[in-house]
Amino acid sequence: MKVKQISIFLENKSGRLAQVTRVLGDNNINIRALSIADTTDFGILRLIVNNPDTAYQILKEAGFTVSTTDVIAVEVKDDPGGLAKVLEILQNVSINIEYLYAFLQKATNAALVVFRVEQLDEAIKVLQENNVSILEDSKVYSL
Repeated sequence: MKVKQISIFLENKSGRLAQVTRVLGDNNINIRALSIADTTDFGILRLIVNNPDTAYQILKEAGFTVSTTDVIAVEVKDDPGGLAKVLEILQNVSINIEYLYAFLQKATNAALVVFRVEQLDEAIKVLQENNVSILEDSKVYSL
């Protein structure tokens, strides 16, 4: 149920994002989803890729500051209020969402949302108890 996310610390200067994507592309790593949060001086690039262990190693060897984090990929009904329903389930059990980002999946008409939460195992449990679909890591990596 947990998906491995790659986080890369990047100086906020021209070409750094291109370097990351080139290193990954040259090593046959496919980006499935991404999010970037930036300030004036730096950014944190968060990626879901088809092979996170290899991506981590390659980026480390290329000199990037990189880490991994467990997240969950949740199918959200692609209707008005679909995301609100999932968020309310987590709110009702006081699970804090640190951040989230969405991406499209090719298999269904549902949206896919990546969640980083404080109590990951509890979030998985409560979402499953409320019939919210959480994708297996292998399925997410192969989207």
